[in-house]
Amino acid sequence: MCILRTVDLRKIYGKGPNQVKALDGVNIEIKEGEFAAIVGTSGSGKSTLLHMLGGLDRATSGQVIVDGKSIFDMNDDELTVFRRRKIGFVFQHYNLVPILNVYENIVLPIELDGNTIDKSYVEHIVKTLGLAEKLDNLPSHLSGGQQQRVAIARALATKPSIILADEPTGNLDSRTGQEVIGLLKVTSKQFNQTMVMITHSEEIAQLADTIIRIGDGKVVGGKQ
Repeated sequence: MCILRTVDLRKIYGKGPNQVKALDGVNIEIKEGEFAAIVGTSGSGKSTLLHMLGGLDRATSGQVIVDGKSIFDMNDDELTVFRRRKIGFVFQHYNLVPILNVYENIVLPIELDGNTIDKSYVEHIVKTLGLAEKLDNLPSHLSGGQQQRVAIARALATKPSIILADEPTGNLDSRTGQEVIGLLKVTSKQFNQTMVMITHSEEIAQLADTIIRIGDGKVVGGKQ
């Protein structure tokens, strides 16, 4: 089943001779439970694509369809709620709330949505990611790798349709980065979670089920 797809997606900045086509007719499909890597050099359009997929920015034209819903047909309030419920994010800079402990950071999106926390599910995630002994710690008392694990747990806790990871190893050393990617792959399989990861690293991309290559705002190749 296709859980995420784009239809002739375009994002254009500026006009006339200053016009930049950040995305130029992108068509991709991601299957449910798939771990996909979107690869490209700096300026290729991969980060712009991630922002479009997550509804963090609106396209100039075209569609992003997540779990059967065209997200750009929603108004801003509808999109905010949909994003919180259906899309999990793992950012390079973790984006943890410094005054909340690990557990509070993990369940924060659930509480913001007014939903009941599935404690057994959260506990399973916490154990899988090796965070059981760190739940009372503040982010400042964790290593970079541990903070990224918390970000992954937070993304998983809401049971989203997809998780979007933006250069999730960018602030980590090579060994910790490989460990984080391994955990993303394990959790993808264990929780049947669809993962879409942006990366510039070919080595990291090779761990994905599918590779989509972006260049000059277009899909230029990939590996299924």
